[in-house]
Amino acid sequence: MQLTILGTSAGGPFHGRHYTAQALHIDNHLFLIDCGEGTQMQLYHHRIKIDRCNHIFISHLHGDHVYGLIGLLTSWCLKKRTEPIHLFAPPGLQELVETTARLCRVVFPYTLVFHEVDASVSTLVFENSKMEVWTIPLDHRIETSGWLFREKPGPRHIRPEKIEQYAIPYALIPGIKAGDDLLLPDGTTIPNAELTEDPVAPRSYAFCSDTAPSDLVAETVRGVDVLYHEATFTNEHLAEAEAAFHSTAEQAAGIARRAGVKRLLLGHFSGRYSNTDQHLAEARAVFPESYATGDGEVVEI
Repeated sequence: MQLTILGTSAGGPFHGRHYTAQALHIDNHLFLIDCGEGTQMQLYHHRIKIDRCNHIFISHLHGDHVYGLIGLLTSWCLKKRTEPIHLFAPPGLQELVETTARLCRVVFPYTLVFHEVDASVSTLVFENSKMEVWTIPLDHRIETSGWLFREKPGPRHIRPEKIEQYAIPYALIPGIKAGDDLLLPDGTTIPNAELTEDPVAPRSYAFCSDTAPSDLVAETVRGVDVLYHEATFTNEHLAEAEAAFHSTAEQAAGIARRAGVKRLLLGHFSGRYSNTDQHLAEARAVFPESYATGDGEVVEI
């Protein structure tokens, strides 16, 4: 699981920061999370093969999270894309895209599949054989959903030397990986624990864009490997954070600590800050495994 941070700015493209967008690679799948203005430029700059993307997750309809989407969708028209695009978002995204396309006379040569989510509850919205995506209810000025990506547990790893030792037929290997014991021709049973090793632990990533600090968020993301949580302000501007339904770095760290996550990524920084040193200091005082993200940063999960 590999995450590329494409933008870390809130409200404007200040101090070299771009608007919110992230690209998440899981196995052979590429997921785009939010799509602020300038996302295409960042995708090309960081050599993300966005044409492989079939699923886009938009947290909410504030411009710094969605205004780059129309440009990306219409670029795919010029490339004569045929693969469908699945778009997940709270209510309103379909109207936004279809109205803009009508006014601009855009005809999509591919299918747009809209998945409207309920941002008030945590619900499974996407699943394949390898992973799941759940909504995370966020507390913002409009309906806003975070996204929780969880890998499913993989099969056990069979020990290569045991295949040779017991002359295990190929047809039996899938069952052994699934937990079966091995019955030898002489009636002896070889327990699965001798034949296999534990699989790699499933990984998880939680994306929480604009939100006030929320106990429900802490509950929903409990135990994840990596949590991205907005940290728009420092404590100096706590009153402004409360009024705008945003979080401070310290509050984001408090969510990470209560949720028992392994690592916290801070982002969505207000343009009033030329650097994020104070954000990082305030967060690490509460949760030492806090990191301030930067545009173009690649995070291995």
